[in-house]
Amino acid sequence: MFSTTSSYHRILGVCFFNGPAQDAVEIGMRGGLVVVPSAPVLLAMAEDPSTCEALLHSDLAITDSGLMVLLWRLLKGERLQRVSGLEYLKLLLDEPSLRAPGALFWVMPSAETMEKTLRWLNQQGFPTTPEDCYLAPRYGTGPVADPDLLEIVNAKKPTHIIMAIGGGVQEKLAYYLKMGACYRPSLYCTGAAIGFLTGDQVRIPDWADRLFLGWLFRCLHAPGQFVPRYWKARKLVPLLLKYREHAPGKAGQQ
Repeated sequence: MFSTTSSYHRILGVCFFNGPAQDAVEIGMRGGLVVVPSAPVLLAMAEDPSTCEALLHSDLAITDSGLMVLLWRLLKGERLQRVSGLEYLKLLLDEPSLRAPGALFWVMPSAETMEKTLRWLNQQGFPTTPEDCYLAPRYGTGPVADPDLLEIVNAKKPTHIIMAIGGGVQEKLAYYLKMGACYRPSLYCTGAAIGFLTGDQVRIPDWADRLFLGWLFRCLHAPGQFVPRYWKARKLVPLLLKYREHAPGKAGQQ
């Protein structure tokens, strides 16, 4: 039973869910494309039409970006309930049905990440093997296609596919799978969230996640990697000021 306070808000053309995290998990498990766009991914909408297309055609968008949530309250006076990718993934993995053999399929960025993830999943009681994972190659810019992965997905038909690769690429790949799959899986673009649980990423305490401070922990842990990324995120301010509810580019000018 969903909360009566649940609603949707259109931001940059994307229909964001505004409600309890558990409700969002239940909706995502019905099938379709679930996106959890960070500020850098939202910025990419203005520069990369394929990223824009993937986000606009998502079935569920989660308010992971604390900066977006704060800016939207200042601009529109509307309070959004933030649901981080980490919180969403934790609740999702608590669902008993995901522990069934073959229910979960992971798209991984590296062999090292896959090994850590498999070790952690098996420690948590998930019967996951290397056959339940796909090691993604490096994709180029623009639209993303991977016929090999699509063939595996259509053959195995996993109910839940978790994209654990980088933001900006995972959304496009998941959209490609959504459009090409012969059935309707749940596709979750949670990126590095699993790394916070397995130790592949710096651990973020629950209180820090609730206070929108996950970015700070990542910057302190790996400043060379994350400081430039989050500094660039400041450009979300003029983007939201310009487009607000509308999609960036030509779509936002209609």
